[in-house]
Amino acid sequence: MNRIFGRGKPKAPPPNLSDCIGTVDARAESIEKKIGRLDAELLKYKDQLKKMRDGPSKNMVKQKAMRVLKQKRMYESQRDNLMQQSFNMEQANYTIQNLKDTKTTVDAMKVGLKDMKKAYKNVKIDKIEDIHDQLEDMMEE
Repeated sequence: MNRIFGRGKPKAPPPNLSDCIGTVDARAESIEKKIGRLDAELLKYKDQLKKMRDGPSKNMVKQKAMRVLKQKRMYESQRDNLMQQSFNMEQANYTIQNLKDTKTTVDAMKVGLKDMKKAYKNVKIDKIEDIHDQLEDMMEE
């Protein structure tokens, strides 16, 4: 039947939380670089404005600086949003890891309890009491 209908595309594995965190962090770094370039551009415009006299050319430079400033604010907003997403995913990842660790601990405790029960069955309390009594008798003599 596969020859007639063909095979479906293999399903992609579900997204891994660590991979998503890395992707979001990389995008945030990319936006951070853009913000750095815009800062340099704003500094350049600021220096130009200091040297210029009032007039239409100064107003044009102000408009360019305002456009760059709006872009910078937009990028900062996007970066903050990405950083919040990354933080939320890291919190979820931490919680998942903590639950896995707790499960491992509980499993180890169950195995330990079984071993203790087996060992306790081998210990005869009557023999221990007899030995203890004999030791006390020897100490009294």
